[in-house]
Amino acid sequence: MYLGIADRALELAVDGARRKQSIAIDRGAYAYNPMVQHQIAEMYLELDAASATLDRFVTDWVAGADHGDAWVPKVYSTKWRAVEAAKRVVDVALDVVGGAAMFKGNELERLYRDVRCGGFHPGNDALTHELVGKAVLGILAEQPRW
Repeated sequence: MYLGIADRALELAVDGARRKQSIAIDRGAYAYNPMVQHQIAEMYLELDAASATLDRFVTDWVAGADHGDAWVPKVYSTKWRAVEAAKRVVDVALDVVGGAAMFKGNELERLYRDVRCGGFHPGNDALTHELVGKAVLGILAEQPRW
C-alpha cells in the first residue's frame, strides 16, 4: 500500500514538473531544471530499492523459504523500508510540485497524510528497531523484554 502511494506521488511530481513553467528556465518547464531532475531521480531510486526489497520478501514468503528465526527481522524490515521510502518519495514530490500540493483537495496533500499512517501501523519505528536489533544480536527470545 505505501509503495503504491509513493508510486502515485512520483507520477504526480513528474506530471507537475512537465507542466509547471518558469521564465527563468530557457525551455520553460521545470522538467529542465537540473535540481528537479535530481529530485525525480531520487524518488525513482528510493522507490526502486524499496520495491526490490518487497519483491524479494514476497518471493521468499510464497516459495516457503526457510529463514527460520530470521523471518522476524525480515517482516519488520520490509515493512519499515517500504514506509520510510514512501515517506521520502512523497516529501520530495511535494518539493517538486510546490506549495499548491499542501492545499486541501490536492491529491498530494492526501498522499502526504496517508503515507504518515505507516509509522503508526505495527510495527512502529521503535518496535521495528528493537526487534530487528535483538534478532541480529541473537537475544530476541530472551525475557524480560528490557
